[in-house]
Amino acid sequence: MASPKTQIFEQFAELARVVGHAHRLELLEHVAQGERSVERLAELAGLSVANTSQHLQHLRRAGFVQARRVGKHILYSLGDGPILPLLAAFRSFAETRNAEVRAVVGDYFQRLDALEAVSRKELLKRLKEGSVTVLDVRPEDEFALGHLSGALNIPFAELEKRLAELPRKREIVAYCRSAYCVLSFEAVAALRAKGYKVRRLEEGYPEWKAAGLPVGSAVQ
Repeated sequence: MASPKTQIFEQFAELARVVGHAHRLELLEHVAQGERSVERLAELAGLSVANTSQHLQHLRRAGFVQARRVGKHILYSLGDGPILPLLAAFRSFAETRNAEVRAVVGDYFQRLDALEAVSRKELLKRLKEGSVTVLDVRPEDEFALGHLSGALNIPFAELEKRLAELPRKREIVAYCRSAYCVLSFEAVAALRAKGYKVRRLEEGYPEWKAAGLPVGSAVQ
């Protein structure tokens, strides 16, 4: 019989196996925005409903997500426990030790925005001073599920035609789903090219909410 320590390590390894899949990591990013149906998650991840459902079932059995049925639909939300800090630690380790990750971050993300991102602490201070406009560039349905308190929602796809809603003389801080959310990087690059003073929030909405900071929601 395996020793208690070995049994524990085997369980650690099983959890790592479950989450060690690119599609599952992306689905976790989407689920972290708020409770979503399998169909919507499949659309966001660019997967079939059947494939999405299969990945979500693996994540549910391991406790990374939880599910409930509403009529004909199964809705998924993030599981209990320190899931976001776990993913953040994994991201930090990968950026430090994995040359390919560093190359992608440098070649794509830093090319779009090489300026230092705004920390949560700095943004809170700026919000209290009233010296910044917070821009949420996620789709409307994600914004409705939850957002930084006081944020203005302009989905990235609508940004070009809604520029008049953004202030020219006040700094803008844009945020999205996570630290690697392409939408916020592209929004910052597009706005900066138009002459706006803009930076990114260092993380996304889920991390802000998990830190217990002020949020708003249009969903009751």
